[in-house]
Amino acid sequence: MKVERILFPTDFSEGALQALPHAVDLARHYNAKLYMVHVIYDLTKAMGIHVPHISHDELYKELNQWAVNEMDKCCTEEIRGFQDIEKVVLKGVPYEEIIKFAGDNKIDIIVIGTYGRSGLDRFIFGSTAERVVRRAPCAVMTVRVPEHRKP
Repeated sequence: MKVERILFPTDFSEGALQALPHAVDLARHYNAKLYMVHVIYDLTKAMGIHVPHISHDELYKELNQWAVNEMDKCCTEEIRGFQDIEKVVLKGVPYEEIIKFAGDNKIDIIVIGTYGRSGLDRFIFGSTAERVVRRAPCAVMTVRVPEHRKP
């Protein structure tokens, strides 16, 4: 198996944090490039509704900066010493953007956590991991949160 590009999508949930070591280990093992991607949910695109104008540009600019800071903060220990990494923040519907990014960047494998949102969020937005598994143009490794860590 030839693995040159690995995609690690993160929503900064416990599920994503459980998947990160797997993504980094694979990248180290195969000497592959690791793409760490966060997607800012674009509610207007996802739900087809108009959101009252509250300076969308400023809102997304702040969310973008927050995501970049979170990627730096939450993943520092896991990626220490690993050089071939690219951090990307996208805007849209998460599963759509992940699948598009994987295709556009010729990703060999996606490593994604399966325990992200729950309750009402999961009901409204659905499971990103499930949709990625069904539609991805490449292999997908899913990583579950151990049962003893679930609330």
